[in-house]
Amino acid sequence: MNIEYTKYGDYYLPNIVAPKNIKNFEIGKYGRLRLNYLKEHKKGEYTILLINCELQKHLMEIDKIANERFELLMKQCAERENITEELKSNNQMEWVSKMNNIKHSVEEIIFKELIYI
Repeated sequence: MNIEYTKYGDYYLPNIVAPKNIKNFEIGKYGRLRLNYLKEHKKGEYTILLINCELQKHLMEIDKIANERFELLMKQCAERENITEELKSNNQMEWVSKMNNIKHSVEEIIFKELIYI
């Protein structure tokens, strides 16, 4: 494997290019939050994942797990709080209020367990 270098001032730095498959992936909300957290607070872990070409896989995995967990917890919490379609049709404002409370609680759980660790 040949590594090409470019001279910057007095130093030769390697020309490092991300693999092509990394450029064409899309991550969701939770993957982007994890990426920002890694860049800002876990720079070493971010660099290791990037160099080993595992960053894309890691972000996609976190995003998938977080979305699955979000759906499951929302459903379970709504059932526990007796939030039904009947409530939605009879009193929309109360339904929206309760669902928003559940959503915020569920997202706090996901942030604590998956994103900001």
